[in-house]
Amino acid sequence: MKSITPPASIGFVGLGNMGYPMARRLAQAGYKLTVADLNAEALKKFCADTGSSAAANLRQLGAASDVVITMLPEGKAVRKVLMGDEGIASGLKPGALVIDMSSSSPVGTRELSQELDKLGFKLIDAPVSGGVVKAIDGKLAIMAGGDKDSIEACRPVFDVMGKMFITGGSASGHAMKAMNNFLSAATLAITSEAVLTGQKFGLDPAVMVDIINASTGRSNSSEHKFPTFILPRTFDSGFYLGLMAKDLRFAKELADSMETPHELLNVISSMWDKAEAKLGFNADNTDVHRYLESLIGE
Repeated sequence: MKSITPPASIGFVGLGNMGYPMARRLAQAGYKLTVADLNAEALKKFCADTGSSAAANLRQLGAASDVVITMLPEGKAVRKVLMGDEGIASGLKPGALVIDMSSSSPVGTRELSQELDKLGFKLIDAPVSGGVVKAIDGKLAIMAGGDKDSIEACRPVFDVMGKMFITGGSASGHAMKAMNNFLSAATLAITSEAVLTGQKFGLDPAVMVDIINASTGRSNSSEHKFPTFILPRTFDSGFYLGLMAKDLRFAKELADSMETPHELLNVISSMWDKAEAKLGFNADNTDVHRYLESLIGE
């Protein structure tokens, strides 16, 4: 399969906190982008910033693209834009590839992949990790599942946005992302509980974090999230609390289907569901620390 290199045409759907800088890097690398987003202001700004074209409709975006990338909140939205009436799939050219870089349900991704395959199109699931800063810098971790030849053809595209890891067959990228986000949420919750307990006892939270980071309890949460977003109390990592709650539900769905132990996953997922109910979907993911603070003394 021919390698996808500039100035190949890419359709990009989803210009949110992550999608915008990812798509901008592709435009800056010389790819010809046709873009779509429900946010008219974000769409207008992106086209003005990069010289990209706004799609007249989803069918036209598909027809204009060698590769279509979706970066949306979840798999149901991906299915709608791809398979809906006059959706992207209705306009795709023979041989076009679809890359879903959203965090989607692995179970749903397998079904969608099979449906697209019957239409003659390969679906690569390639979710990302690293947050907004790494999206801007092109240093995301990209977890790519699907047909190996198709993934290799898209390697130049992935290289613009970060480091790509081939995870295996269809939906394996989304399965890997669900497990990664379970670990990310768990370390954030555990670190928050430890810091809050120590703080109530009289320890300085900043000193605690310094010691944790020099000790065996360190994690990305203690090394990055606490010094950057929690201790300064900015709570602005750029990743919605509701999205993490959703990813944890996907992780539970996967563990249920695999019949593997997931007692801790159940606890962590329930914590995020409760935090979302109290703080709202659009609260920052690191706001789970404020949720746990609110429980002190209850």
